[in-house]
Amino acid sequence: MKKIKLGELFCGPGGLAIGAHQAAKKIGLLELKHAWAVDNDHDTCQTYLKNVSGATPETVFCQDIREKTIFKKLTATEKHIDGLAFGFPCNDFSLIGRQMGLDGEYGPLFSYGIKALKQFTPDFFIAENVGGLISSNKGLALELILGKMKSIGYEITPHLYKFEEYGIPQARHRLIIVGFKKELNIKFQPPRPTHKNNFISSKEALESIPIDINAHNNELTKQSNQVIERLRYIKPGQNAWTASIPKDLQLNVNGAKLSQIYKRLDPNRPAYTITGSGGGGTHVYHWKENRALTNRERARLQTFEDEFQFLGNKESVRRQIGMAVPPRGSAVIFEAVFNTILGIKYPIIESSSILKR
Repeated sequence: MKKIKLGELFCGPGGLAIGAHQAAKKIGLLELKHAWAVDNDHDTCQTYLKNVSGATPETVFCQDIREKTIFKKLTATEKHIDGLAFGFPCNDFSLIGRQMGLDGEYGPLFSYGIKALKQFTPDFFIAENVGGLISSNKGLALELILGKMKSIGYEITPHLYKFEEYGIPQARHRLIIVGFKKELNIKFQPPRPTHKNNFISSKEALESIPIDINAHNNELTKQSNQVIERLRYIKPGQNAWTASIPKDLQLNVNGAKLSQIYKRLDPNRPAYTITGSGGGGTHVYHWKENRALTNRERARLQTFEDEFQFLGNKESVRRQIGMAVPPRGSAVIFEAVFNTILGIKYPIIESSSILKR
């Protein structure tokens, strides 16, 4: 049985890792081993330790990747890895926010993924970011990143995945870059969508199997009377700007009017993108009940199993859920990668214009 050691940078609460293990278990012809993982948030690291197979306090490093000692620690823990996964921070590339791109605080952090590829030379890597990276810095950011990956010896396949087309009950669009060492002469092909005309709705995700009232991270948000009254006028799929709301309940906001403010889910469609930050009105709202979703419900829409326990306070958990890679989406990518390694055929996307979908 082939064994694969996986290292992770910017690991988050474990969405990529959980999906990788699910894919390995489904295929059954390889053994996946956790090598090490890095994240700079304490609660996130504790969540990863709690839920990811093989993770220990000695292999999960809660440290800023920019600190000089971290790569020495990783090498001392496990010098050889077969694969590297890194969902480098997306804040500066997101379509929601200031869109600073490579000029922001987080944009340049992709370079630490490049550093890890140089130092550990894994056979393959999977890098994840928001779809906004494609247009960031007028396309120059992506061109720079892909160029760096090619220059250090990797054959790369970037693709914009619309996760709702793969059975995730959420319209979450992410750029995934898969790379294999050129010397391996392996060409990766994005897997063909499985649910392009058969989306899983938010209602199906939340109600097909009822959530236990005592499930982890299932506390209700305390809604003010004003918010409850405002929600009464917002129909499924509407937000604070598209609904007909009495003047005394309308929002007094100048400038950009984000579509996700007090937006109710449409029960017949996948959820809109679950985010990890934002003030009042951005918590994702139930299509029928006049309330925000619980963190457990958000985690369901992110395809985390109910047994997955997020650690930290309520807002920390919300942030972890929104920043995570959906495990089921991760599993789709890793299954295709593992099948490619094993030489197993799978349904692929034929088009080469994968970034213009």
